[in-house]
Amino acid sequence: MTRPVVITDIARADAATAAALGAHGVATVHEAMGRTGLVGAGIRPIQTGARVGGTAVTVLSWPGDNLMIHAAIEQCREGDLLVVTTTSASSDGAFGDLFATALKARGVRGLVTTTGVRDTADLRDMGFPVWSSAVHAQGTVKATPGSVNVPIVVAGATVRPGDVIVADDDGVVVVPRERASTVLSAADARVAKETADREAYGSGRELSLDRKGLRPLLAELGVEYLTQADYQARDDDGA
Repeated sequence: MTRPVVITDIARADAATAAALGAHGVATVHEAMGRTGLVGAGIRPIQTGARVGGTAVTVLSWPGDNLMIHAAIEQCREGDLLVVTTTSASSDGAFGDLFATALKARGVRGLVTTTGVRDTADLRDMGFPVWSSAVHAQGTVKATPGSVNVPIVVAGATVRPGDVIVADDDGVVVVPRERASTVLSAADARVAKETADREAYGSGRELSLDRKGLRPLLAELGVEYLTQADYQARDDDGA
């Protein structure tokens, strides 16, 4: 680990933009951003139905030690989302309901962590959404320095302080702070297109094959349409 620091004056993406990206959800934002930014599938929600967007306050800790989460709470403000990782893999329950109580009081929208969490029933009851690598009651110590608000890597995705984090039942995606407004515009356009697609499919007027112009692609790839009798005859002939 580099020299331990707590950065106190991070630049954040616009809060309204982060919230709007959160409303669109992970799949839409991921597609709108060119299918980039996804956190690995090992980070999963402990609840269902939560959908949030917030600005990242990052924590880099030692495994089995939650000292720097305590330090990070002071740096959090309304609209943030706490993102925690460790210098090597750790499933210890570094986060529980007391941390969530303090963060919720500061307007923090949730937690994404590569560590384990505990008190999960309490977290769900209090409506504090969490995405983690594990649920584990193993406790941690408070003994080793780390850093707050430095760039970190979370399940393969780089997260910088102030970036937008979108999280829901599908997982987590990271939107670089400087791209947030552009990605939001692309996500808005994608939602409008999908709304029109949904209406067309729901009415039965069109198939996705035709609306998306996929029939020529099937032909180009050599896909044939046969009756069952033709297919069986070809199979019988050994073709």
